[in-house]
Amino acid sequence: MPAEAIPLRASAELPPPSLRLTQLTVRNFRNLASLDVELPPEGAVIIGGNGEGKTNLLEAMYYLVLFKSFRGARDRELVRFGEAGFFVAGVAGQRMTAGYEVAGRRKKVTVSGQEVSRLADAVGTATGVVFSPHDREIIDAGPSARRRYLDILLSLSVAGYLTQLTRMRSALRQRNAALRRGRPDEAQAFDDPFAVAGSAVSEARRHWTARWARRYAELCGALGESGNAEMHYVAHHGSDEGVTALREALADTLERDHRRMMTTVGPHRDDLALRLAGRDLRTFGSAGQQRTAAIALRLLEAEALTAARQATPIALYDDVFAELDGDRQSRLLELIRPRAHTGNAARSGHSHGSSGSRGAGGIVDAASMEDEGRSA
Repeated sequence: MPAEAIPLRASAELPPPSLRLTQLTVRNFRNLASLDVELPPEGAVIIGGNGEGKTNLLEAMYYLVLFKSFRGARDRELVRFGEAGFFVAGVAGQRMTAGYEVAGRRKKVTVSGQEVSRLADAVGTATGVVFSPHDREIIDAGPSARRRYLDILLSLSVAGYLTQLTRMRSALRQRNAALRRGRPDEAQAFDDPFAVAGSAVSEARRHWTARWARRYAELCGALGESGNAEMHYVAHHGSDEGVTALREALADTLERDHRRMMTTVGPHRDDLALRLAGRDLRTFGSAGQQRTAAIALRLLEAEALTAARQATPIALYDDVFAELDGDRQSRLLELIRPRAHTGNAARSGHSHGSSGSRGAGGIVDAASMEDEGRSA
């Protein structure tokens, strides 16, 4: 029988979480051997020199949102050198823990003291947004970076999305494995589950992009871009036309897929097109324009999560003003100032001091705060 899609429930049905991270425990995560912190409701500033672990601490905080690294590192790469594993715990309304053991590559996640059987059941217990200089990669890297942006955002805001995404990826892996073995007949067995899950994934991405495209343009303008900013979802052949169309596309390209030993149509080939003044930002955008667009996407992510979950996400700022001129720093400060006063946030940066706090409701980056003082 054909696989059946899990309907994607309206995100408004999700219970709003408590988004104040009040306690954090870290053991053997990156270069952080042992850390126990109580975070004030107004937020915190993380101050230190290069290589002391400021961004690693933000990474540990965000690990409790997705239960994976926001920098794309594998779990075994997060373990402190010479140690058997890492442990991260935090309280954001509910207590969440995540432990990873190198031996056996085992990860254990608990929410309110109960171990979850599926990681998807824990993802989004708390929500957060990381602002980082590396966000520019969303713009100047390949389509996979922009798909990842959408997948993380939708996994946190649309109930059922992560389940469908996981099913699509599983079917894709098995289909590609059969193609690599030279068995197109076996590959066809995965067409239906891939088409069912893939069409749901593509539809959710397309719907979100259409819903938020206008606001993306407004945020780019507010950050100082004079040209018209556009955001469109570009679906690969058949991926946004429903289950039947995607099934037919898979059947039509089976011979080609057999030759190439990979699946060549589907949502795993889609892209989020970003243009400024009619030109592709990845190809023709300057470094400043790409950085501005990346910040606009992060601001958009925060607004979309707030709308979906009816609560402001935790904000993590890592040198957020990098590569911006004084005017754009001032504009960004005005955009994040209201958000900072409504949520819990943290920030990392350079200083000769030891630690500090700031009545800016977010966890914020000290280097960025120094820039604020010069440009605000």
